[in-house]
Amino acid sequence: MNVVRKEDIYTIEDIHALPDGERAELIDGQIYYLAAPTRTHQRLLNFISTEINLYIRNNKGNCEIYPAPFAVYLGEDDYNYVEPDISVICDLSKLDEKGCHGAPDWIIEIVSPGSRSMDYYKKLFKYRTAGVREYWVLDPEKEVVTVYNFEQDNMQEYSFCDDVPVGIYEGFTIRVS
Repeated sequence: MNVVRKEDIYTIEDIHALPDGERAELIDGQIYYLAAPTRTHQRLLNFISTEINLYIRNNKGNCEIYPAPFAVYLGEDDYNYVEPDISVICDLSKLDEKGCHGAPDWIIEIVSPGSRSMDYYKKLFKYRTAGVREYWVLDPEKEVVTVYNFEQDNMQEYSFCDDVPVGIYEGFTIRVS
């Protein structure tokens, strides 16, 4: 008799049970462990977060920005948990002390060598289906920002030297370089 082994399915409870300091994401019941970010990654994260924070503050915006690590529970199930590099949430009722419950309005991921397929494929699909309005993928190696505006159903690529328009804020652009 052949025995077929069912692939392990994990839940948010498994994520919460990880040892202190160990970070992972959960997509469709599969755990993906997160490597420590590089200096370039952290520099970009700090710069972009600061630009967004200043824009929101100077324009008396009602959205809030959270850099990683910050918990985002994408759906109503127990099988999807992510920690985007940057999450911008405008519906503050989605927030509690544990994180964001539902889709942020805008998510930014900074590509690292080990996260390329995750950021460009798996997360792209999950974020789109979860209801994220705008998704940016910053690729330091290629110096390209790929912008997915799900509300307008389009994708555009920009150089780090370009002024990249922010879809959820009319008139706001960010130059990554």
